[in-house]
Amino acid sequence: MPVIVETLNSPSEQDRGDLAKIYADAPDWLLPPYADAAELVERGLADGLLVAGRFNDRLLGAALVVRSEQHWQLSHLCVRKVTRHRGVGRRLVEEVARLARDAGKPLHLAAPKDHLESQAFAARLHLPLESL
Repeated sequence: MPVIVETLNSPSEQDRGDLAKIYADAPDWLLPPYADAAELVERGLADGLLVAGRFNDRLLGAALVVRSEQHWQLSHLCVRKVTRHRGVGRRLVEEVARLARDAGKPLHLAAPKDHLESQAFAARLHLPLESL
């Protein structure tokens, strides 16, 4: 599945609808500190933090990426439920890691403290995990 990863600077109405569908499938633990999925998407877009994976002109997954002087931090990674387990999330992380390396920065994952699934995901990808 050739997923194109991009930072969403000028999302179309279709993109906004796809983002709503992506985060509608998000587990409750993924949304804080945002009140809900709509706030996560709007704040991510407004702050230029939202990165998404596109296949056949549709967004299938997204995450927030904070670029700091020390490192880049990827959080709030979510893939549409109907598309999970097909490599979309891994592709998003790998491309953001490549972009971070190109910028001379390491990539860290961020997730809620003591979340075992996130710990396992970070270990599989050999990335440091920070608590949100």
